[in-house]
Amino acid sequence: MMDYFTRTKVRSIILDEKVKLGEKPIILGWVRTIRVSKNVAFVEVNDGSCMGNIQGVIEDPEAHPVLERIATGASVRMVGELVESQGKGQKFEIAVETLDLIGEADDTYPLQKKRHSFEFLRDIAHLRARTNTFGAMNRIRSKIAYAIHKFYQERGFYYIHTPIISASDCEGAGDLFRVTTLDMDKLPRVDGSIDFSEDFFSSEAFLTVSGQLEGELIATALGDIYTFGPTFRAENSNTARHASEFWMIEPEMAFCELEEDMELAEIFLKFLFEYALNECEDEMNFFGKWIDKTARETLESVVNSEFVRCTYTEAVDILEKSGEKFEFPVGWGKDLQSEHERYLTEKHFKKPAIVYDYPREIKAFYMRVGDDEKTVRAMDVLVPKIGEIIGGSEREYRFDVLKDRIVESGLELENYDWYLDIRKFGTVPHAGFGLGFDRTLMYITGMTNIRDVIPFPRVPRWARF
Repeated sequence: MMDYFTRTKVRSIILDEKVKLGEKPIILGWVRTIRVSKNVAFVEVNDGSCMGNIQGVIEDPEAHPVLERIATGASVRMVGELVESQGKGQKFEIAVETLDLIGEADDTYPLQKKRHSFEFLRDIAHLRARTNTFGAMNRIRSKIAYAIHKFYQERGFYYIHTPIISASDCEGAGDLFRVTTLDMDKLPRVDGSIDFSEDFFSSEAFLTVSGQLEGELIATALGDIYTFGPTFRAENSNTARHASEFWMIEPEMAFCELEEDMELAEIFLKFLFEYALNECEDEMNFFGKWIDKTARETLESVVNSEFVRCTYTEAVDILEKSGEKFEFPVGWGKDLQSEHERYLTEKHFKKPAIVYDYPREIKAFYMRVGDDEKTVRAMDVLVPKIGEIIGGSEREYRFDVLKDRIVESGLELENYDWYLDIRKFGTVPHAGFGLGFDRTLMYITGMTNIRDVIPFPRVPRWARF
């Protein structure tokens, strides 16, 4: 018996402090450090439930011959009386009565008690969750995922699972991973082209880049929905902010226009940051100490700010008159770069901003064309330090306009007949946005590489574990 249901989590001793002196907790976990002398032994155990370790003190090491087989990384079962610690750095410790070795670890265990570079830890991603940094990262990732569901469920949104395999390109960018069962050495062809009717789905199929289009379909039946799942981009980019597989949160609301969409984006972002500050205190304290000393201050400034609303045209005018020397030129019709977005939030407004009504030529086909025919009802939420964190829009709900936009974007109409259908049968204004989960975690924690907020990252030329 491993005492699964009767064990005591280390966090309940260190953080909750609901245990009482004299109790005999059962601790199941992994050895972080072990020191053995003739008269006393110290074994620090971590069970992954929090940042801290619990120390076991063994007064008579010779009565526990198993100590000779226990090394850093081994898993153990430790039982003993909870007492006040005689050393510094912890309030309680365990006066060990029984110590059982569950799984041995030999001297090749790579996580010895020293600091390791993130580059080294990426090579051992199957073990890095046992370190303080990645233990904290995985815990906060779990807690913020819960917060996302909490936010939408409490507001009457329905959680929808959109398909991972898709026959359409939501963004129209073409950076797609193909899904096929065809034999690459014997591809069926018709008139020189690959005959995808012979493929598993009888058509071309890809990993999805977004659940938005399908989310719109369900929103026009249920009203308010959200998706939260993996998306895939075959973009050959090796920057610290790009991954080939990442998670997106995409709410969609029927009978909704851009102004309400912007309001939801602001309160959603503030909710997540406030949740991190209040419910992830242990992890935030760690990241504030070891990763980014301004992590807490950054989130507090967003939570306590009223986001500025600013049209794209106004933003370009501000940037052109700023006197700043930007690497990328500013001009109406050009997309805003991170340096432009950061100038707006850090130097001009000195707070988060929502820029809206972008030129139609630089935005996706599904965004509602404005009354001026030059812009679309799109918005980007910008925050200090990174720039854009949320992108969204009111969707084009007029059948003829959407049809023209699809053709204008060089896409095949027959691939979007189902998408056009909801503009024929009871069409309504509707809007939504997308928030990258992994980039949001980077912002919350101060981590600078997206590979370090994903347990097992997928990036160009890397799909291990």
